[in-house]
Amino acid sequence: MHVLIVTQYFWPENFRINDVALGLQEKGHQVTVLTGQPNYPDGSFFPGYGFLSRMDEPYHGMRIVRAPIISRGRGKKLRLLLNFGSFAAFASIVGIWKCREAYDVILVFEPSPVTVGIPAIVLKKLRQAPILFWVQDLWPETLSATGATASGWILSIVESLVRFIYRGCDKILVQSEAFYGPIQRFGVKREDILYLPNSAEDFYRPVVVDRQASERSRLPNGFLVVFGGNIGISQSFETILAAAELLKSHGDIHWVILGDGRMSAWLQEEITKRELDKTVHLLGRFPAEVMPQYFALADVLLASLRKQPIFALTIPSKVQSYLACGKPIVASLDGEAARIVREAGAGLTPAPENAEALAGAILTMYQMPEEYRYRMGLRGRTYFEAHFDRALLLDRLDQWIRDLKRTIVICAY
Repeated sequence: MHVLIVTQYFWPENFRINDVALGLQEKGHQVTVLTGQPNYPDGSFFPGYGFLSRMDEPYHGMRIVRAPIISRGRGKKLRLLLNFGSFAAFASIVGIWKCREAYDVILVFEPSPVTVGIPAIVLKKLRQAPILFWVQDLWPETLSATGATASGWILSIVESLVRFIYRGCDKILVQSEAFYGPIQRFGVKREDILYLPNSAEDFYRPVVVDRQASERSRLPNGFLVVFGGNIGISQSFETILAAAELLKSHGDIHWVILGDGRMSAWLQEEITKRELDKTVHLLGRFPAEVMPQYFALADVLLASLRKQPIFALTIPSKVQSYLACGKPIVASLDGEAARIVREAGAGLTPAPENAEALAGAILTMYQMPEEYRYRMGLRGRTYFEAHFDRALLLDRLDQWIRDLKRTIVICAY
């Protein structure tokens, strides 16, 4: 079947939808991707891309159609609004112009903004294709949780938009079972909501790092607490830095940050201001394919989010990556993600935005026999294989795509 994926973010940006697209192709589907010009997370266009460049290009046998987009810039509110709105508008126009084939299903990937659903609904009307809408972030809750807006009238408008988009979709996929309730309040029937958690690419697995590997030379000696991912307001780096200050006397405990994002400059300034340069190391962003090398060299992998009701419902995709790599986890999180780490027996779950609790958890891991941490990692990998295995979840998605197409065909008669 021919699957059209609508996503504001796609390769060379690093999002899970990249691997899902490849997986659907492996299943025998023809895949076309309607996306924007890559500019996440730095806020500027990737080398070789621009507002109107490379609007139609191949990628591993699939076709990528790129719409013009106003880049994120430094992630200020107005610039983000322009970024989100420009994709919704231009992708709708470019989709009408360039996505003229007959599609069997439209798969929408929504990690924010929810406006990614607008071009999909436009194309549904024109191409008569059903929509699977994969919710990664709940709107409008995410807007208030990240401090984007607290305005009641703006949130009310967004609620109306979300209701319109959900009602225009045939099935809603959710990355967390805790999303059922918030989505049902928009009038979506329970039977139309399907649980599809994130997996992790196959290269996320336990690996042995060569003695001469460059990753070793970039890391300090000592007990390594490694964070990998976006450096943004949601990740509560204030808590991480406060915990690092509390453990400053333990000079062989090192906090290694691998990633980039809108808070990177602030984070570097704070590290210097708090005189944490010797124990907190901001190494920048690396290709996803090499992250398992760094994770393998870690003693503990760190995940954190701010204490917000919406964040208690979500499962950050790094949790699956960490579990897949078979390393112990300290998850400074609430809700679903913390439950998974505890249920897996894969680590400790200190309360979010609690520096004392985070420092205590890291110190517990530091003082724990290495064999205990090793067993935590093994349990995490076993849990990943049972619940988040890539092949398992691709099979599930493939079946839903075929079932939805079959249902549409039957209804047509």
